[in-house]
Amino acid sequence: MTASAPTSTPALFDLPYAPLAKAPLPAGQPREWYIAHNRRLKAMRLAIALLDSGVRTPIQARDRVIRDMAALIGIHPPSDTTCHMVRALMSYTR
Repeated sequence: MTASAPTSTPALFDLPYAPLAKAPLPAGQPREWYIAHNRRLKAMRLAIALLDSGVRTPIQARDRVIRDMAALIGIHPPSDTTCHMVRALMSYTR
């Protein structure tokens, strides 16, 4: 078994973060579907940002902490429903 030579390209996780190109949402859905879809995406972005910043449990993720993180990463302040959704995402076991 031979050892592989180091590659000149960095591993995927070593590259700086760049958001993926957004694809248009499917047409023909009711308005409530788009609202719920965008809320889930926002909650997921906030949950990831909180976990990256060291907030590990839903108890640590109070509404003020979540809204401060939203301001830090440049998205509109979340509603109470979205904050609840962020805590629910953080409470799932792995």
